[in-house]
Amino acid sequence: MIQIVFAIICLLPLNQAALPLVINTWHFENAAGAAWSSLQKGGSVLDAVESGCAQCELEQCDGSVGFGGSPDEWGETTLDAMIMNGDTMEVGAVGDLRRVKNAVGVARAVMEYTEHTFIVGESATIFAQNMGFMSEDLSTNQSIAIFSKWLQQNCQTNYRKNVFPDPSKSCGPYKPNGKSWRPKHPKGNFDPSSHDTIGMIVIGEKGQVAAATSTNGARHKIPGRVGDSPVAGAGAYADSTAGGAAATGDGDIMMRFLPSFLAVDLMRNGAQPTVACKTAISRIKKYYPDFFGALICANTTGGYGAACNKRPGLSQFPFMVVNPQTKQPQLQKVDCF
Repeated sequence: MIQIVFAIICLLPLNQAALPLVINTWHFENAAGAAWSSLQKGGSVLDAVESGCAQCELEQCDGSVGFGGSPDEWGETTLDAMIMNGDTMEVGAVGDLRRVKNAVGVARAVMEYTEHTFIVGESATIFAQNMGFMSEDLSTNQSIAIFSKWLQQNCQTNYRKNVFPDPSKSCGPYKPNGKSWRPKHPKGNFDPSSHDTIGMIVIGEKGQVAAATSTNGARHKIPGRVGDSPVAGAGAYADSTAGGAAATGDGDIMMRFLPSFLAVDLMRNGAQPTVACKTAISRIKKYYPDFFGALICANTTGGYGAACNKRPGLSQFPFMVVNPQTKQPQLQKVDCF
């Protein structure tokens, strides 16, 4: 009898948790706590992921979420966010949102008050204002200082290529360069230290799934650029028949592979969360071995996991988990591969 019980235990996933479950990227403890508190007060899984990401927007988590961080080439901070209902497959998203701090709230408004999925740019700001969101400057002394320093360093680094004048030595304005060349495995100019998107998954007691993201994007991005975070299937994905996933990292590369959708689909077909995350990251790594990226995954029975691509400066990836066993946000880490 003891041998049978031991065998059953060995077959269980290592990260098997009771429901409900909150999991989010990075070490954003207060975000996880806000989501968990929302659930404990009777909020829905959508309420919880919105509360968690909104907490990060308010706290300006690592300077990469919310106002006052990641100024673009014009010195302006703009926001991207999305929220997804895994019961109905509804999605609300905003990109290049300006002058409104609560990006994830606006994303939910898109989902609940329109038949659209994605609204961008100045039009997203007008929509937000019409929905009652306050308009205010997203710049801070810190973001202005970051932008000024970048200008003084001849706009280094930037995301331009195949243009003249030489983007490695000049701020432009730029024009197309007739000579086009790119390395077989481009490394890009993405700086992991300046981009820690929050992606969050919440699984309810009955297996309901919701996911959300919020970010102020890549520092010194070209104005108008929208990354993976607000794109369903790229930045995050939720399906209450399988689970949820959320990504963080170099969005310009990751969005080409829809890693969150792939991970959820793998879980739908029986893969454990950690395996699903690792497989999705591996697909990107095949083409971009040096890219910066990580993924969190959770299934509808409470299993969860994560994976990240190993590169200089990133040997482990931290993420937060809350469930009925812990009742408090716990920091966990996964070794990158």
